[in-house]
Amino acid sequence: MNKHLWVAAIAVVLPSIASAQEVNLPPIVVTASRTAQTVDETLAAVTVITREDIERQQAQTVTEVLRGTPGLTISNSGGAGKQSSVFLRGTKSDHVVVLVDGVKIGSATVAGISWQDLPVEQIERIEVVRGPRSSLYGSEAIGGVIQIFTRRGGGETRVYGSVGAGSNDTYQSQVGISGGGERRWLNLGVSHHTTAGFNACNASAGCGAVEPDDDGYRNTAAQLRVGGRIGKTGELDLSALRAWGHTEFDGSWENSNDFVEQVIGGRFAFAPLAPWRVTLAAGNNRSERDYFLDGDFTRYLDTSRDVASLQNDFSLSDHQLLTLGADYQRDKVDATYAYSVRSRDNRALFTQYQATFGKHSILLAGRHDDNEQFGEHDTGNIAWAYAFTPDLRLLTSAGTAFKAPTFDDLYDSWLGNPDLQPERARSAEVGLQGRHWKADWAVSIFRTEIDDLIVSNPPAYVPYNIEQARIDGLEARLSRQILSWTVAANLTLLDHENRSAGDSKGKQLPRRARQSGRVDIDRSFGAFSFGGSVFAEGSRYDDAANTLKLGGYGIADLRLGYAFSKDWRVQAELSNVFDKEYETVAFYNQPGRVWFIGLHYAPTAR
Repeated sequence: MNKHLWVAAIAVVLPSIASAQEVNLPPIVVTASRTAQTVDETLAAVTVITREDIERQQAQTVTEVLRGTPGLTISNSGGAGKQSSVFLRGTKSDHVVVLVDGVKIGSATVAGISWQDLPVEQIERIEVVRGPRSSLYGSEAIGGVIQIFTRRGGGETRVYGSVGAGSNDTYQSQVGISGGGERRWLNLGVSHHTTAGFNACNASAGCGAVEPDDDGYRNTAAQLRVGGRIGKTGELDLSALRAWGHTEFDGSWENSNDFVEQVIGGRFAFAPLAPWRVTLAAGNNRSERDYFLDGDFTRYLDTSRDVASLQNDFSLSDHQLLTLGADYQRDKVDATYAYSVRSRDNRALFTQYQATFGKHSILLAGRHDDNEQFGEHDTGNIAWAYAFTPDLRLLTSAGTAFKAPTFDDLYDSWLGNPDLQPERARSAEVGLQGRHWKADWAVSIFRTEIDDLIVSNPPAYVPYNIEQARIDGLEARLSRQILSWTVAANLTLLDHENRSAGDSKGKQLPRRARQSGRVDIDRSFGAFSFGGSVFAEGSRYDDAANTLKLGGYGIADLRLGYAFSKDWRVQAELSNVFDKEYETVAFYNQPGRVWFIGLHYAPTAR
């Protein structure tokens, strides 16, 4: 697997794959196995979202970018800047590991991340890996892993930027500089997004207060990424991302906050010997919140996560790669309210073996975690693929995963439950992937069983373990060129239920739609580009007892672009064309019909 070793040497810090795309080569991904592979080689269900996809969709937020990804659903509590959650393959919103440039991020108190505060303008690409990955990433990776890569730079020095305005007094601007040449890379960017918003909550029952006002949002972000190749085999990559701003929402205890989200990381890779590559990485994620009620300070909540890893990749042959590594993670919390425990460590060892023998490909992975609070956990993953032809492949996999309870679950002075046990999961999947009749397609079925699932119900909201939950699912996707149009479609079907004894047996898990799908149609002709999306989700329940049902919905978006020179283009988007009213969280409004127009300057390489 020497060729894979050198692919890893190039892709450790994900250099731009634009030149590969120009000759229609499949993109390189690193998240599925922590080693560089093409999408066609990986033995997992993977979706890659590029900068080109983000700009084509004219997305204003990260959740807009992710919306409609196979196996993924999103809930939002009232528009831009409001609490958003991502559910992957029907698992909980905190059952997904999220990385930014290789740094594992997330709140130590609630485990989820602030999707709403990540600046989409600073993102180069996103890799979504579906299925259990605790054998590589530890706690939380029950549903999968999402890795966000910030803008990287490289090539000629260029200045880029954009400005835009839209409904609800929404304004966006960004400016950046990119360059570095062939062996180095640099990108420095800043962005600003502000909106007056709309009334987030439509009923006092769900929000605790009657506040029929617009709930605005402001986000300013800065990003830096710099690195280069050292000698023949070495690479160094440093990155920093910081977003800060203000959010308004509805509530009787608090109705606004000031926030800071920060990720800093570094990675150094080198090859001491030809078949051996070493990667050292470390980083820190900070999340800071100051809360207010009508402008008066009420409390603060700050969390911090330090991570470090050592990974060794050994090329045993041209078609065999052995990986041995160690991870370290330390979570800390500092808050107005007392937590009986304010920090904890997790140490882990992991290994993985990948091989290809003729038409067969296999992956074996295992991990041992030692958590300061919960002791030791072992997880594993096995995958096998068989290539019937170069254009048709069968994939099967099975894996185990776990999720440690959060600081809030255990140590919150009001709602904590110190007797909680870690959640444990088992998953299995079978799928087919192919290219036929100028179409790229895939279909898979999967089952996930979760023991000791942590839930909470009103009115107490104290978390507790339930015996078991089961999730069955089907994912299908298809993309094809039809005449001059690019058509992409996907469908996800889920059957999820609480399997524990008692009144909740057979109930659906909350906030997961059982059906979801998306269709995108785009075309470019001359200087013009035109496209549209249709996105639909079935009904769902907002609570574990299935007493509060949210109806299904479908929305349509239209987009138009015009490049009036090589470097300048104007784009316009009309979202929710038919002004559909819907909710993804009970009592919280979603945007109606909105428009946005932007002017973009992006010099092409000369």
